[in-house]
Amino acid sequence: MLDAQVTKAAPSLLYMVKQVELVVRSHLDELVKPSGITALQYTALTVLQRHDGLSAAQLARDSFVTAQSIADLVRSLDNRGLVRRERNPRNRRELLILLTDAGRDVLARHEGPVRELEERMVRDLTAHQTEQFRQALSRAWQALS
Repeated sequence: MLDAQVTKAAPSLLYMVKQVELVVRSHLDELVKPSGITALQYTALTVLQRHDGLSAAQLARDSFVTAQSIADLVRSLDNRGLVRRERNPRNRRELLILLTDAGRDVLARHEGPVRELEERMVRDLTAHQTEQFRQALSRAWQALS
């Protein structure tokens, strides 16, 4: 006789990671919308905040977008005065992308709300669990990179 209770398989980790990514991106889009930027543009600005003066190719890799889409993203940010482009003194053919003061102001304006979003995401975890989560995500990323 078949068991009346059907055992459901747990969702895959890949599925769960994608769920988190999508909900974070949705919330982030809402947070940065008043500044007239998208979550992807915000991500690029945060990358430049940590590593200013990147090539478009490196910014694309670090911002999780394709090399093709980074051109439009940078053009939009440049037109808004949030980044600027200048020639690399070591390789005159390469343009470096740099964060402007206006870009830093946008990041500062959203620092608190973004931190609150992150805190909300892990609010049911202890500080130790949050650190373990951070380390686990880092190791997962390294394993696939």
